[in-house]
Amino acid sequence: MIRTVSTSDITKNIKEMCIEANHYLSKDMDEALKKAVDTEKASLGKKILNQLQENLEIADKEMIPICQDTGMAVIFMEIGQDVHFEGAVLEDAINEGVRQGYTEGYLRKSVVGDPIIRENTKDNTPAVIHYEMVPGDKVKITLAPKGFGSENMSRVFMLKPADGIEGVKNAILTAVKDAGPNACPPMVVGVGVGGTFEKSALLAKKALTRPVNEHSNIPYVKDLEEEMLQKINSLGIGPGGLGGTTTALAVNINTYPTHIAGLPVAINICCHVNRHVVREV
Repeated sequence: MIRTVSTSDITKNIKEMCIEANHYLSKDMDEALKKAVDTEKASLGKKILNQLQENLEIADKEMIPICQDTGMAVIFMEIGQDVHFEGAVLEDAINEGVRQGYTEGYLRKSVVGDPIIRENTKDNTPAVIHYEMVPGDKVKITLAPKGFGSENMSRVFMLKPADGIEGVKNAILTAVKDAGPNACPPMVVGVGVGGTFEKSALLAKKALTRPVNEHSNIPYVKDLEEEMLQKINSLGIGPGGLGGTTTALAVNINTYPTHIAGLPVAINICCHVNRHVVREV
């Protein structure tokens, strides 16, 4: 049975999600940061984590963005195949929601219309939008504003199949070591393994939106997530890059089938706020 969804509802939800994501930490990230305060072994690292908590509390009470870089809006649209959209073109409706959210929410406008000319669009559009058709008659929207301090630290490695799982581990550790303090640790590390060059990057980006307290349901991937978190936290980078035992809060890994001749690995790093909001319309 076909269900009609007005694109004005999409605009309204996107607007609200832009404001919500930039002002309030998601529940999973809030719990992870509070747990990190208790488990951090370095006194300076614990002090930095407490300062981050204080910053988040001020942002919540005074309706101030949790980070001055309110990011470029990345949106995943999971659209039920039984949905019919009515009204404006869907992509226009999504970008209108971003425009309203960033202008009416007084969020920093960080998007330039051309990567070389670099003239600011003044409303943080366009967003980066990914579409996926799924069964059913619902629309699931995941919005993740992505700051570029951490985005700039992301990497793609085109490994050889012979590099195997050890090559994947080395790629993850290399990316995190190179990022150091620049990704505003404690970070969340999203990893995509498989597919093609661009698919691995998309897998890594999507991995960042998975709650940090949830592991992959593939046994060896779950084990890899746990192992890499332990190894990353042994690097000593620590909160704020000033040393400690909490360099990362989570390592989320997604996999996908790939070609017999390749082993693409993408690492998309996010800072300690790792903003993401999910709604169903």
